[in-house]
Amino acid sequence: MTDSPRPDLVHPGAMTTTPVAAPTARRSPWAAIISGSFGNVLENYDSIIYGYAAASLAKLFFPATSSVAGLLYTFAVFAVGFVIRPLGAVYFGHMGDRFGRRKALIVSVVMMAVATTVIGLLPTYRTIGVAAPILLVLARLVQGFSVGGEWAGSAAFLVEYSPDAKRGRYGSAQQVSTGIGFLLAAAVASGNAAIFSDAQMLAWAWRIPFLLGLVTGIAALWLRLRVPETPVYQETEAEGEVVANPIVKSVKTQFGAIVRGFGFTILWTLAYFLFLTYLPTYLTENVGLPQGQAQGSNLVALAVFIVLIPVCGALSDRFGRKPLLLTGAIGFVVLSFPVMMMISTGHLALVYAGQLIIAVCMAAFSGPGPAAMAEMFPTEVRYSALSIGYNAAVMLFGGTAAFLATALVSLTGSNLSPALLSTVAAVITAIVVATMPETARKPLR
Repeated sequence: MTDSPRPDLVHPGAMTTTPVAAPTARRSPWAAIISGSFGNVLENYDSIIYGYAAASLAKLFFPATSSVAGLLYTFAVFAVGFVIRPLGAVYFGHMGDRFGRRKALIVSVVMMAVATTVIGLLPTYRTIGVAAPILLVLARLVQGFSVGGEWAGSAAFLVEYSPDAKRGRYGSAQQVSTGIGFLLAAAVASGNAAIFSDAQMLAWAWRIPFLLGLVTGIAALWLRLRVPETPVYQETEAEGEVVANPIVKSVKTQFGAIVRGFGFTILWTLAYFLFLTYLPTYLTENVGLPQGQAQGSNLVALAVFIVLIPVCGALSDRFGRKPLLLTGAIGFVVLSFPVMMMISTGHLALVYAGQLIIAVCMAAFSGPGPAAMAEMFPTEVRYSALSIGYNAAVMLFGGTAAFLATALVSLTGSNLSPALLSTVAAVITAIVVATMPETARKPLR
């Protein structure tokens, strides 16, 4: 510390209690882990519910189009929520690095819950005409903006609460909660399809999954209000190292790492939204599998995925992040087309087997993923830098995955064509991972 303060830092006043609180929080991280990861349940519940409801939403909000065009419009609205995510990343990244991770995560989860509930209350095209899809777009924009700060914030929050030797294991809780969000959405969608007829679904039952998102949002808010700021951020704040303009400093000092984070995320986000959001629609619309069977196979794959994530996170603490990450990425390079061939047969056993293979590859990448991303950046700009790279990739490759897959199948006439997307993405991400430094045994900066 120098006698004259640096102009890019915010020097706090007296902070006599902060250094005492940090060690206590570090010894008992589980409440923080549950709190930090729970918002991902809501984030991914929102995304998957929209994907499962795509066929119904196409008929309700774009009824004047053909079935393929309606799906394309519906997935385009889904993609709109991702276009605004980088703006949310800038806003919440600044808030998280400037005022604390906890404050940013509280605001983001409230916005997400409100937007999801609004979608469940929207009047349809039949009631208010063209205003219906416009309101759907606006709700998706609010969702996208809020989610722009959720993933990076929760990754930073969890990893900063973790003991150094267990960052992979504790950080993997974020992806477990992501899987739980997917699983919860799949379970709700499957239950809806089993309980209600097609006519009831189109009349009113499609709203139920969106309205249930409010419950998850309230639970996440309650948890986050009860947990203090991360020990690592408290230490940074106590030492006067909080950056006044974290976005500017991120771009100036961490540009290479941000680009690496972008490439790292390409496969991750595309695989999630291609195989976990788009696949149930693909199985029903293109393969002809009954909706219940399509969603049931997805439920089983998600359950296996969730169980394997913490195992892979713990293995990355012992053997390093890169071996697990490369296993997942190379798995997608080699297996994307074989898996799509299995799934496109429509034989239930092959559908299950294909989805289980994807679950294993995704778990190998997702287990160490949050820790590997958070470890790329120093504490004072971690939220901002992580948000920028991650959300830029999600905007380009996550939000468009379902749209591009639907368009590819329509243009080529081949049900295997979506595998091209994951294969190319996996090659890019594998190169990035192979060239990045190993960070598992390095202390957080």
